[in-house]
Amino acid sequence: MSWQPSTNHSDLRAERILDVGALRVARVYAEALLNAAEKRNQVQEVWEELDSLVSDLYAAKPELEVFLSSGAISRNAKESVLRKVFEGRASELFLNFLMVLNRHDRLDLLRAVRQSYRDLMNVRARRIVVRVRTAAPLENDQRQQLIENIRESLHLEPVLEERVDPDLLGGLVLRVGDRMFDGSVRSRLLKLREKLRERSSHEIQSRRDRFSA
Repeated sequence: MSWQPSTNHSDLRAERILDVGALRVARVYAEALLNAAEKRNQVQEVWEELDSLVSDLYAAKPELEVFLSSGAISRNAKESVLRKVFEGRASELFLNFLMVLNRHDRLDLLRAVRQSYRDLMNVRARRIVVRVRTAAPLENDQRQQLIENIRESLHLEPVLEERVDPDLLGGLVLRVGDRMFDGSVRSRLLKLREKLRERSSHEIQSRRDRFSA
């Protein structure tokens, strides 16, 4: 699986809520994994393994996530399961990383590690995730035009995460980090309605003022 703009809607759902300290720890582990992967020219391979574990395996077998994240289960029991599931199927680097997490009782951070690894990988490759909501799926030419516009504006390579939202009626909404650009028909209609309401209120008040005079 090569790196492509993501259309996996599960990625757009909120990640597990973690405290700030846990997120910082996850980022440290993710950076260490990425550095090791870069030295071995395995950045993409490790990403695919990490992404597949969280997006595919956890989705298909949620009990595995519960098992690995549990503080009541011994490290030896978890190591046995990890070797059974991943040995011979995953890279040595990735399996060793899982073992390190297990030894430090940090397997519960795998979702946050995945997110941090992706973010760090994007930063180093000068990519940026752009979340796109549209009323209907983007056509290929529309998608390409959007990518070119974003690339020209931000001087970064956009990675689109697309979601269809019929409530928009038309147009699109972009979210880049904490910034949102709303060009949807629904948004324009709401703004128009608000302007009409303000104008109506102003006219009513003007009439009252004239009658009072």
